Amino acid sequence: MELRRSFDIKKCFLCLYFMALLLYIIVGFMPAGATDYKISANIRIPSINLSSDVTELQRDGRKLHTPETIVGSYTEAENKILLIGHSVTVFENLDQLVIGDEIWYDGREYRIEDITVPKKEQINMNKVLKSEETDTLVLMTCAGEDLGAGDATHRLILTAKAV
Repeated sequence: MELRRSFDIKKCFLCLYFMALLLYIIVGFMPAGATDYKISANIRIPSINLSSDVTELQRDGRKLHTPETIVGSYTEAENKILLIGHSVTVFENLDQLVIGDEIWYDGREYRIEDITVPKKEQINMNKVLKSEETDTLVLMTCAGEDLGAGDATHRLILTAKAV
């Protein structure tokens, strides 16, 4: 009788162990910060092998919350779209782009015309978001020294015009 009881306890323990292992594998391999974003467009930058879905962002006071692994878009004015992404994920190679590189956004071609790296406190967001005569993309990500919590001292800003 003692042998049977010992066998049942071992079997129960083994079953619980495998259930915990399965749960660990399922949860452990989920992408960090995975969220169900409403996809509004796609961006491709062939020269850095970037291809990402884009989701529309809503303002939260004066802040735009950047998605963890895809690009976020925001617009206030005619003919201008701000695209933001993390410099350690989706925009990690943005600093390799040069003037003249092509960007495909929502099926349309754009060419980079300007690249700047200002200190974040020197950026005038009203100017960044201001309307343009022609369709314009502004790509922005962190640059400079890491301040922690997903922030940095500077911003890499690329401006591209529709071809």
